[in-house]
Amino acid sequence: MDTALIWAEIDLDAISSNIRALRSMTAEGTRFMAVVKADAYGHGALSVARQALAAGADWLAVARLEEGIALRQAGIQAPILVFGYTPPALAADLLAHDLTATVYDFDTARAYSQVAVTTDRNLRVHLKVDTGMGRLGLRPELGGFSATGKAVSGNPVFVVDAIAHLPGIELEGVYTHFAAADHPDQGFVSAQLERFTDFLDHLYYAGIEVPLRHAANSAATITLPDSHLDMVRCGVAMYGLYPSAAVGPERIPLTPAMAFKCRIVQLKRVEAGFAVSYGMTHVTEASTVIATVAAGYADGLSRRLSNAGEMLVRGRRVPIVGRVCMDLTMLDTGAVPEAEVGDEAVIFGRQGEETISVDEVAARLGTIHYEVVTGVAARVPRFYRPDGAGAEA
Repeated sequence: MDTALIWAEIDLDAISSNIRALRSMTAEGTRFMAVVKADAYGHGALSVARQALAAGADWLAVARLEEGIALRQAGIQAPILVFGYTPPALAADLLAHDLTATVYDFDTARAYSQVAVTTDRNLRVHLKVDTGMGRLGLRPELGGFSATGKAVSGNPVFVVDAIAHLPGIELEGVYTHFAAADHPDQGFVSAQLERFTDFLDHLYYAGIEVPLRHAANSAATITLPDSHLDMVRCGVAMYGLYPSAAVGPERIPLTPAMAFKCRIVQLKRVEAGFAVSYGMTHVTEASTVIATVAAGYADGLSRRLSNAGEMLVRGRRVPIVGRVCMDLTMLDTGAVPEAEVGDEAVIFGRQGEETISVDEVAARLGTIHYEVVTGVAARVPRFYRPDGAGAEA
């Protein structure tokens, strides 16, 4: 790290602490699924997965097949659910790597079944139910549809029953996803939960018993105990980021796990009227010092922070001046005369007594903190604390 020009620091102890805080809100016996999709929200999937499992997580979740395969190839043996669609042509890979698939229509489940039968193995699947998110999922009130939109049955329970009885298919779970669990008004999420539990009741009365029922994301884990069911799925909160302002530190203590840093590579004294960076969008009003740092939009420092963002140098805020470039960015460090080449500049995180939070950066960009942390580029090395606890990425 001493020689790195740009890096992300990942505090694995913070991830463990956050998991313990989240688990303390669930009943004994409720399983915990650690969501490590998108390279663990930019934190490094393998190191985070290992830490989460050591901290008591029972399951892992990824968005795509390739993410699950990478964890298996690295030696992770815990159950892994693939949230997204896996084409039937890749069903053999699900089986070969012991991954659990998401299904939400009969056609896909039947295609999976045909592959499973030829391999003489069972493929575990979780049925996704769309109770109001409007993305993937079987709509419980409208019945089942094939991938082409053609109706399979007017009764969604019949569709689930048909899936459950396919050879080579083990219906291990059923789940839904909330659209607004992080809103102050819990009306919509409560309606989704009621819709989901009603559907679960219909499955039960039809003789379809599913071992794992899950619905709660990070926000619902914190605010809606009735949604915990058999398992909770935590992503953003596990990384120390609050789901929203309505689900904040007054509800649960969380510690941010990522800091994003770079180094000053040049200091340049300039006169008043000096134009900085592409397009000359910043012209100095007085003589000052321009620091060039080794961070750019190819690293995940958004170009929208041009003339709008700040970094920390020697524990003080300094403005980003001029346009953010692909690999380099300029700061006005005239107010920090002791700054030197090689000094650390913090994009987000803590330095001394000052902090720039991920939420602050997101607010400047008009986006959410999910996008900021997942946007830290793969070329940025990750360093893990405690030292040596994880591999560099």
